Amino acid sequence: MTEYQHQKAVFDWAKQPEVRQKYPELKLLFHIPNGGRRDPVEAKHLREQGVKKGVPDLFLPVARNGFHGLFIEMKTERGGILGKDQRWWKHELCTNDYCHCWAFGWEAAVATLIDYLDGGS
Repeated sequence: MTEYQHQKAVFDWAKQPEVRQKYPELKLLFHIPNGGRRDPVEAKHLREQGVKKGVPDLFLPVARNGFHGLFIEMKTERGGILGKDQRWWKHELCTNDYCHCWAFGWEAAVATLIDYLDGGS
């Protein structure tokens, strides 16, 4: 599966009625479209509008267990590493009391969301 497919699977899971009933906060979960290939003009316009390298893929603006919200950096199941910009964002977000995790595949992202919403970190 591609990273896109994994992210879609997270949102497909989050839209299920039984999941929404148990975790109504998931209505606030959103994707931050910073990645992807763009032509040079569009890339320039997005940078001018504030798009920044390394920002995590998903954000849940729900406070839990001393954190202001949860950021998730998605990776495929085959792995991947956090790049320099992604590591910088992880450090800055954690320093400012946000939870930051990376998930290898959609199942890992779902497990992270459940753990966070149930009060874990």
